[in-house]
Amino acid sequence: MKPVEIERNVYWVGALDWNVRDFHGYTTNKGTTYNAYLVVDEKIALFDTVKEPFKSDLIQKIGQVVGSRQVDYIIVNHVEPDHSSSLPAIMEIIKPKKILCTPMGKNKLLEHYHREDWPYEEVKHGQMISLGHKTVKFIEARMLHWPDAMFSYLVEDRLLISSDAFGQHWCTSERFDDEVDPSELMKHATKYFANILLLYSPLVKKLIGTITQLGLEINMIAPDHGLIWRGSPSKIVQAYDTWSDQKPKQKALIIYDTMWHSTEKMAYAIGQGLTEEKISVQLLDLKSNHRSDIMTEVLEAGALILGSPTLNNGMLPSMADMLHYMRGLRPQNKIGAAFGSYGWSGEAVSLINQEMEEMKIKIVDPGMKIKHFPTQKDLETCEELGRKIGNALNEKA
Repeated sequence: MKPVEIERNVYWVGALDWNVRDFHGYTTNKGTTYNAYLVVDEKIALFDTVKEPFKSDLIQKIGQVVGSRQVDYIIVNHVEPDHSSSLPAIMEIIKPKKILCTPMGKNKLLEHYHREDWPYEEVKHGQMISLGHKTVKFIEARMLHWPDAMFSYLVEDRLLISSDAFGQHWCTSERFDDEVDPSELMKHATKYFANILLLYSPLVKKLIGTITQLGLEINMIAPDHGLIWRGSPSKIVQAYDTWSDQKPKQKALIIYDTMWHSTEKMAYAIGQGLTEEKISVQLLDLKSNHRSDIMTEVLEAGALILGSPTLNNGMLPSMADMLHYMRGLRPQNKIGAAFGSYGWSGEAVSLINQEMEEMKIKIVDPGMKIKHFPTQKDLETCEELGRKIGNALNEKA
């Protein structure tokens, strides 16, 4: 794909990765992009690079835009290798006068690439540099989602180059939000937030406050992954503001795995009880749903009901995996309960409760254990558990 001029003398020069299907345990069923941006002025600045296997794509696009002119600055907003692993090769080819990054960014570049001889220049929050007709303002965005992260704001264009914030893992031939189905775009943006930035919700909130305090007018947001927001940049900022509040909806997730369908029957019965209390319910079998897709639903759920039979005095590995993944993202303001069948020991429910307590999920019932196959009476008790959870969710609202 050729370079795309996204503003006058500002070009997308990134790479399309149509085939990647996993990103640190997050499914990328429609690929991703590694966005880099080139500003051509009296000085030429490249904002971030791309993943190493795509370095030739970046080099070719830069050449198509600037020909034999030298790139003066490489501005490193984020050092994670999907945005910097081609940097050593790029440095050898274009030999910029300076690498601009935060002090933490310099440390991370040294730790990754061990190059003391690169022309580093540290920049601070609020600092500005002139490229000629365009001015770049740097905004520290520490821990969104690495300690080195910063945004670069092109003052005259009102363009925010936002590093890993406001992105999506979605590869398309289109470059802008107003060129694609908005519902699918928001689906990918929601999944991105839920699986990458949820942990940092307080910092997201703080950063949005900082942008407001700085009085930045934003006509376009150019993230390091996915589509560029030019049609409605305020829409994604408002979504991040809402998601970072972690205010749950009247929605319950029944997340479970089953061996001989006993736990599954319990899940369906609990779901029936919840619907009787007018709660929106989703049943998510761990055999059929990936943890990152489930985590996307967790973002706005108010109740998490987790089910597993007991296996070897523990829970099924799929449930242990889901809980480990969820715990790392620290969802807030949830209520929960556990359930499951067992043959002779029955530890799974208590182990799930323990995990929920550690995640500060409020347990509204000690949970249900049923030996072997549930009777009709057992299923009626499961329905009652669903009604109890539904009442608790309604009261919380």
